[in-house]
Amino acid sequence: MKLPYFYQQFLGFLAVIIILMTVTVVSLVHFGRDTAVRSIETRLFRYAESITDESLDGNDLSTIQELLYAQGVSFFVFDETGSLIFPELPPDIEARVVPEEIGRLRAGERLSLTTNQEDMLGNPRETALIYLPYFDNQQGDYSGFVTVSAPVSHIDEQMEELEGNLFQAFLISTILAVLMSFIFAHNQVKRVNRLRKAAHQVAEGEYSIRLDHKERDEIDYLSRDFNRMVSALKLSQEEVNRQEERRKTFMQDAAHEMRTPLTTINGLLEGLEYGVIPEQQKLRSIQLMRKETRRLIRLVNENMDYENIRSNRIVLNKHYVPLSDILEEIKEQMKEIVLESTNKLIIKDVEGLSIYADYDRLKQILVNLIKNAMQFTSEGTIIVSGTKTDEGVSISIEDTGIGMSKEELRFIWDRYFKADSSRVNTKYGESGLGLAIVQQLVQLHQASIDVESEPDEGTIFTIHFPDRDEEYSEEE
Repeated sequence: MKLPYFYQQFLGFLAVIIILMTVTVVSLVHFGRDTAVRSIETRLFRYAESITDESLDGNDLSTIQELLYAQGVSFFVFDETGSLIFPELPPDIEARVVPEEIGRLRAGERLSLTTNQEDMLGNPRETALIYLPYFDNQQGDYSGFVTVSAPVSHIDEQMEELEGNLFQAFLISTILAVLMSFIFAHNQVKRVNRLRKAAHQVAEGEYSIRLDHKERDEIDYLSRDFNRMVSALKLSQEEVNRQEERRKTFMQDAAHEMRTPLTTINGLLEGLEYGVIPEQQKLRSIQLMRKETRRLIRLVNENMDYENIRSNRIVLNKHYVPLSDILEEIKEQMKEIVLESTNKLIIKDVEGLSIYADYDRLKQILVNLIKNAMQFTSEGTIIVSGTKTDEGVSISIEDTGIGMSKEELRFIWDRYFKADSSRVNTKYGESGLGLAIVQQLVQLHQASIDVESEPDEGTIFTIHFPDRDEEYSEEE
């Protein structure tokens, strides 16, 4: 059965209040009656003690009988055999009472019970009855017992009056409970509906919605978490939009980059096919086609490499790599690129330093950073240096290029981002993936990378490589 949340809350509050009040009323009535009966029994025991204190003298007992009779109390005194001692009966009548638990009386234990008896009109009447043993003053032997009784039916009349008063209070409280349950349920459902409405707006793409909350209860905490979720969704949506824009830009750049070498290759192949290229230019044409082909391969490889890294399909083979050796190898391989860039590449302070890393991936990181520095530096200097730290080794790549603003620094690790859109077609960075690949490889090495830059003052990239990790050492 479907039941709206409002009625669930309303009935829940109402049921709790009514059950609590019902239990309270019933408990009060029973407790009041039990307390009244125990009070009468206590009073009867005091009367019985007074009777036994009078040494069971006939005159004294008659006086006590007259006093108690006026209060509706009657008593009887029996000897150790259960024969009636007081009051005196006619000679032809013998009264004997032997309680079922006579052994307990002989042991000195007091007994109390309630019985139903008939009054003079034959109507049933509930009576409280107590048994009190008494003993010989000199020898302490069991001598008999005293029974004292009094009606307790008046207690029921009092309880009925109390029940009537409580019932009136119950009706008034029920009405108040209905009103309070309605208010509480309405308030809770209103807050839930506010969340529901906000969730619907978010589903429609409205990420600016925010819910006020005071952190008083779980719904307020839910509202707080809802605001955090919306903020995260907004950031994610902005990131998706930004990445989509960069993807479009990259596709345009990649298409342009591919179109240029493909057009060149196609033109040269047509020239060779129709024999319009002179014999002495054919070798030059083949070399140009190879150069353009390598450019296309590099563009495709960078994208594949980035996706492999992001998909954790790269396995590092880490060991200690002499930093001076790998930098000298890079310097030798990039000699022509450095000359063409009109920049100077300086390597210093790297002797004796070793880095715990994968050789090929470390080389890829350094090459990408050096190429990035050359891309944005003209007739300047690129300095690569190393420093030994307590945690490992730090490598810095510093250039004197155009630098970056704070806004650009926020996005340099993003895929397809290029700080200077005018340099999208240089031979050092066609795809805009270089720094994104660097960041992924640095993270795979459990290292960290920092960047400092100011417009027109250059940029410094610093990579902090830790020493050999404990987990790898234990595996060996």
